[in-house]
Amino acid sequence: MKSFATGLFFSVICLFSTVSFAERAVLAGGCFWCMEKDFESLDGVSEVISGFTGGTAENPTYRGDHTGHYEAVEIHYDPAVLTYQDILDHFWVNIDPFDARGQFCDKGPSYLSAIFVGNEQEQALAKKSKSVVEARFPNQTVVTPILPLATFYPIKGDEIHHQDFYKKSPVRYKAYRWNCGRDKRLKDIWGEDATV
Repeated sequence: MKSFATGLFFSVICLFSTVSFAERAVLAGGCFWCMEKDFESLDGVSEVISGFTGGTAENPTYRGDHTGHYEAVEIHYDPAVLTYQDILDHFWVNIDPFDARGQFCDKGPSYLSAIFVGNEQEQALAKKSKSVVEARFPNQTVVTPILPLATFYPIKGDEIHHQDFYKKSPVRYKAYRWNCGRDKRLKDIWGEDATV
């Protein structure tokens, strides 16, 4: 019984250690399939969840009502490996910050880019990172807003096939990404800094 209690104690300690060091970031960059793939490639990211945020409709769905919501991802990461600044740096070079109509071939309000911040520190880092992008491109307007964190609605139910789409349907995903012109546009904007 003593060994069971000791094992249980260490299991609980490990659980709380994991939870206390898990951070999350919520970002919108057009198609959540692509954002999911782009961020899951980073060391220190444990999970990227596709979903919706920023709107007022409750329980938004892809084929149903997601009025006002952005297609977004919730990125879970280990701050001992990756900082919020690292997440922001990776975000910028994986979006078109100048497109006020959407991202790449996807147009419309739900495909706009945005950074959702949960506290003053995230807001300060997001503003600073945006100013770096603005300074790099002084002749263009960076339209990506910094918005307060809102309820994040993960994709679920019949639409769960959207989660991990690049793993479940790699050929269709690659064809979509190529035809959408995402990687070409990222290279055009960011040059060698593009992570494609």
